[in-house]
Amino acid sequence: MKVRKAIITAAGWGTRFLPVTRSQPKEMLPLVNKPLIQYTVEEAINSGIEQVILITAMGKHAIEDYFDRYFELEYVLEQKGDTKMLQEMRRLSNLIDICYIRQKEQLGLGHAVLIARNVIADEPFAVLLPDDIIDSRVPALKQMIDVYQQRGASVVAVERVDARDTAKYGIIEPKEIFPRLYQVLSLIEKPPPQEAPSNLGIVGRYVLAPEVFDALAATPPGRIKEIQLTDALQLLLKQHAINACEFEGVRYDTGTPSGWLEATIALALKDPDIGPGLRQYLDKLLPG
Repeated sequence: MKVRKAIITAAGWGTRFLPVTRSQPKEMLPLVNKPLIQYTVEEAINSGIEQVILITAMGKHAIEDYFDRYFELEYVLEQKGDTKMLQEMRRLSNLIDICYIRQKEQLGLGHAVLIARNVIADEPFAVLLPDDIIDSRVPALKQMIDVYQQRGASVVAVERVDARDTAKYGIIEPKEIFPRLYQVLSLIEKPPPQEAPSNLGIVGRYVLAPEVFDALAATPPGRIKEIQLTDALQLLLKQHAINACEFEGVRYDTGTPSGWLEATIALALKDPDIGPGLRQYLDKLLPG
């Protein structure tokens, strides 16, 4: 069955960016000339997704407004004769079919996925975390959907992490199928290095079979009272296969100020309008 729907989670507090996220959703922070959330939505579109389910929370109206029509602005641009920008504003409001679901309590990623069950129904679907921006020739999600279509089982995105950082990720126990493709034998949420079965960490992309909803419904909250998607996948694994795709591309963790800055510089340097001037400035700032 075709993967037509994607859940994008955007309900977090963004505490690592306080105080700016007190009134501004983290997902609306600019990355070069677009907000973070737009990169994720465009990755979904470029991967063949037809509908996006955005999980939001109180104080996230700016996200909904961003993808809506802005008739007053369009009128101003039309009067100015700025046809190029007018077309871009209209394109933004017609990118894709988007529906919004409020997560009324911060009960974890697993809970955020579970509340979209009625919209997803009995279809396979994708999950994208907008903190993870992946720069790749072929969208990372498209790489994973191709694996799902070939093998007919859920797929998680993984990348190799430093052994000291396993406690920051869900870690898989892998069995190699092909280069960069693994059968998942087990998963463990944020293990200390001495307990990690590998250094392949799960990052913010998933393609999931609808059976995961039953697993999520049966998953109890963890030690911080959140339902973890990794725990549900471990439960799902008892009856259904899961594969892991070590995607081709560069991931930036924009959920931290340092990661956001790294992504901003890296993507700006690739921009044909911004890159040359920025490179000259960095050369002057960091001589030698």
